[in-house]
Amino acid sequence: METKFVAPQLRYEAGSLAPVISEQTIGFHYGKHLQTYVNNLNTMVVGTEWEHASLEEIAAKAQGGIGNNAGQVLNHNLYFEQFAPKPTRNRPEGKLAEAIEKSFGSFDEMKSRMSAAASTLFGSGWAWLCADQEGNLSVAQMANADNPLRHNLRPILTFDVWEHAYYLDYQNRRPDYLAALWTIIDWQIVESRFEK
Repeated sequence: METKFVAPQLRYEAGSLAPVISEQTIGFHYGKHLQTYVNNLNTMVVGTEWEHASLEEIAAKAQGGIGNNAGQVLNHNLYFEQFAPKPTRNRPEGKLAEAIEKSFGSFDEMKSRMSAAASTLFGSGWAWLCADQEGNLSVAQMANADNPLRHNLRPILTFDVWEHAYYLDYQNRRPDYLAALWTIIDWQIVESRFEK
């Protein structure tokens, strides 16, 4: 079987995001959870209408198991790609900064809304900073494997609030995990998603 979908190569060492995200959590979350979604998706698409589709197309439109696994691969890829052990700055600049100001009034207000969406999501899922076709930003809660592409929105920044993302490091202290994530965001990566 051809392996079409792969987990992204991490741009940092597995232990380098500690203490925000431990090497053990990266090992389980990236190394096992994400890899299982990748393996499932590669197996499930064979012989289906999705066999030659892109990950983005499948995550946006497929239903059932294929859609769930594609959504989780896409979501996790975006999640792991947006971090850096020592980001060069602690807030966005340029067009993304302007759009945040326009949509939320301030960067701090966007942070507050994003953290609130992530901390109050019931059960498993994701909090997203999304952009519409005109570049207007919004914050959204999405359950399970849902993602902005399904809602005709562009994913800009995401926080994973499935328990496996934080339980080894923070147990039931989800707000502590969310507060710590802000310190490892690579804003250049997030800006590039917005400027695409």
